[in-house]
Amino acid sequence: MAYLFGFMTRAGGDTARTRLAAAVAALLTVGAGLGLRATASGDVAKYGGDALYTLLLVALAVVVAPRLTPSRAAAVALAVSWAVEFSQLTGLPAELSRRSTVARLVLGSTFNAPDLLWYAVGAAVGRLVLRRCARGAAGVRADAAHRTLGT
Repeated sequence: MAYLFGFMTRAGGDTARTRLAAAVAALLTVGAGLGLRATASGDVAKYGGDALYTLLLVALAVVVAPRLTPSRAAAVALAVSWAVEFSQLTGLPAELSRRSTVARLVLGSTFNAPDLLWYAVGAAVGRLVLRRCARGAAGVRADAAHRTLGT
């Protein structure tokens, strides 16, 4: 999976390729979340799902803004996750969740403070994956440059 993000961009990079890789990672993350819901129960399903939710948001942040640094992508995802969790204190997500399965999956229904920690875990994992992939991409580019220059 690390090579999937192997085209993280910096100035002058290929943003279309980065977006595509991030979109594929987002789809894989959704699949992992659905698989977790189908095979696990209890705290593993709940808190693993929380971490995957934020990991999905990291990938979506890169789809929307492929030049984000890994730290910024993780920070955006964490901020959105926490905003959604705190919005559950209003009762609006619970009402929407009663009407729609999609709303229930995206917004949840009940505030649970430990979720905040697991969102941070997902953001940290996303940041680490993006950093590692960015380093891998830099190495791939350097190797290509050496081959082109014959050094």
